[in-house]
Amino acid sequence: MTDSPNEDALQTMLAKQAITEVIYGYCRALDRMDKDAAYAVWHSDGTSDYGEGIYQGTGWGFVDWVWTAHAAMSTHSHQISNVLIQVDGDRAVSEAYVTVALRTLPFGDSADVADIYSRGRYVDQWSFRDGRWAIDHRNYITDHSVTLPNSNPEPHDPRSIRGPEDISVALFD
Repeated sequence: MTDSPNEDALQTMLAKQAITEVIYGYCRALDRMDKDAAYAVWHSDGTSDYGEGIYQGTGWGFVDWVWTAHAAMSTHSHQISNVLIQVDGDRAVSEAYVTVALRTLPFGDSADVADIYSRGRYVDQWSFRDGRWAIDHRNYITDHSVTLPNSNPEPHDPRSIRGPEDISVALFD
């Protein structure tokens, strides 16, 4: 292959990479408790549907809702895989598999905690506006979820910090 990619193919590749970075950045924003970065995933008029009984409303409203839920956890970690993206000009759709592991704070009079593992998919509609790709609408689909009691949790690495003090934050500023 000696031919260089045409401009449309190059723009499509750049769009796919930009969208992938936003998806990854969303998980990082949640795990590092960086609310502004989490808001930036959505356009200001973006919407979010995590299913009846969980959350349906604006993207920014979801960030506010999940912030309260995550504040009640001692740790959480989100991973993304199987990212598929189709780009059509300044619009795109994507599906990304997500796995989240959460550990509650101790509850009741005991030191017991619960570990929650959930697997699902972000099915997103995107647009390129104001010089950036962001979500117009997200459907989150839960494929599997389990909550396990844990009466003897091992401590996590003390360097794992949910906030601006985490070692990785300084690297990316």
